Amino acid sequence: MAKNSVSNRSAEREWNSEAYHRLSSPQVSWGKKVLSRLKLKGNERVLDAGCGTGLLTAELLEALPRGRVVAIDLSQNMLSTARAHLAQEFGSRLHLLACDLLRLPFRRVFHAVVSTAAFHWVLDHDQLFRNLHDVLLPGGCLEAQCGGGPNIARLRDRANALATTSAFANYFAGFREPWLFEDAEDAAQRLRNAGFVDVETSLEAAPTVLDDAAHYNEFVRNIVLRRHLENIPEPAERDQFMAILTQQAARDDPPFLLDYWRLNLRGRAA
Repeated sequence: MAKNSVSNRSAEREWNSEAYHRLSSPQVSWGKKVLSRLKLKGNERVLDAGCGTGLLTAELLEALPRGRVVAIDLSQNMLSTARAHLAQEFGSRLHLLACDLLRLPFRRVFHAVVSTAAFHWVLDHDQLFRNLHDVLLPGGCLEAQCGGGPNIARLRDRANALATTSAFANYFAGFREPWLFEDAEDAAQRLRNAGFVDVETSLEAAPTVLDDAAHYNEFVRNIVLRRHLENIPEPAERDQFMAILTQQAARDDPPFLLDYWRLNLRGRAA
């Protein structure tokens, strides 16, 4: 395998975890609602599937005073920030692991799987849901949320249109969006096909207005379009790409609105 292919794949996995930890308050607020739907006794083993920097993992551990959490993420940067944020307080009740959701090394271990803002980064939902089903004990539950339906449609349309212009087209030859935003019906059928029962799915609007141009630029650069920007080699051109998108968002009503949609997922392992 070519060395560049390996390094490119490694770069795709990584995030600016410091920026994510600081900027991800919308994702955290949505995630808290997901955690509130979990019915826990406090002694369960729970898989946090796509833990990021651990902001929600901490709340999950607080709900499990006699339980354990295995928190996984593909990004080593995210895990390092999570470890710094959580390890001292939660010690042996927390295990952090670099892991691909399409290659989970567990079987029939967990009472619950929880995930927020992660599944839309996985393009094979059939394999993803089979894997999640197989890590659960019989009767174990999945409680999750990710982007779905027309999620960030306006920004996606603008970014894709900008990528076809003469200034940027060479950088985006063959580029595919890095997300899968499913509708509720398709996601429900995939969950059932994977073996889940008592499946419930729904879409909800979660419009998010950012403070100003600087906040919008930094948020979109680090949280939403990082994979797009990886295609543009020169920092000045990346800045130009983001400046154009930020100027467009400034003319919206209200300005700097991201039209987020969340896909809620629930099921029980047969």
